[in-house]
Amino acid sequence: MKKKTVLFFAVIFCFLASTTSANDVLSKFSISDALQNEKVKQSLNNDIALYWGDQSHKEIIKNYGSFKTSKRTNAFMKTKESACQWALASAVKALQDRAVKEGGNAVINIKSNIKNNEESSSTDFTCLAGSAMVNVALNGTVVNLAE
Repeated sequence: MKKKTVLFFAVIFCFLASTTSANDVLSKFSISDALQNEKVKQSLNNDIALYWGDQSHKEIIKNYGSFKTSKRTNAFMKTKESACQWALASAVKALQDRAVKEGGNAVINIKSNIKNNEESSSTDFTCLAGSAMVNVALNGTVVNLAE
């Protein structure tokens, strides 16, 4: 009986995931609110600075290039905002990991990049939200900033 229940829910989840594209909606959420979320805070690297949109920053010592990331997470039993915040955390973490790999200490000019449509904002990020999955895609430039 347990296997049948698990199978039933797996089939339902797959069905919902396959039908989300018809229900996907672009939504905007506060970057500040997301970064203040305790779960999000704990997942990020405090040694890599983040600068959104055209936020000012210290002098660039070295530019390692621009990088893209796209992260999805399930929306099951979560608010749209909560799911999008968690997808944002995953996307930011990927950019921070790239900064560490390249030798940078910051990611600047971070922009939303859903379906290759860039949107620059220092206050909001864009999330593609469906009934079962959400997606946050970002572009950012990895740099070394002056201390």
